[in-house]
Amino acid sequence: MHEWMSDCGYTPHIVVDAAAASVDVPAQYIQDGRIILNVSYSAAHNLDLGNDVVSFEARFSGTPFNVRVPMSAILGIYARETGLVFSEPDRTSQQAGAPVAVIEDSGDEKPAGQGRPNLRVIK
Repeated sequence: MHEWMSDCGYTPHIVVDAAAASVDVPAQYIQDGRIILNVSYSAAHNLDLGNDVVSFEARFSGTPFNVRVPMSAILGIYARETGLVFSEPDRTSQQAGAPVAVIEDSGDEKPAGQGRPNLRVIK
């Protein structure tokens, strides 16, 4: 997903469970037990998207910090520009394994199926 977002010119962000084991993030930016991290190539230097851990160097209010997040602590990834979030399903109510896409409503667009259709003839 990170590669696709980057290729499309979007800014990928990850939502991290900051209370999970082995998470190393700046504590002053944690809100409600979570932190959202910009993992674009321009913001995350020496970005390593490994199978087990995401690690990179970043600046937080001008202060450098080495970030380390185990994959198990990542709750989702989304593109800031689209609001499209990809996350694991709730394992208690759905079958585990397949990722689920959730669209956050920004309130800017009409829901699908409302209004006049926009069709035109192309010759």
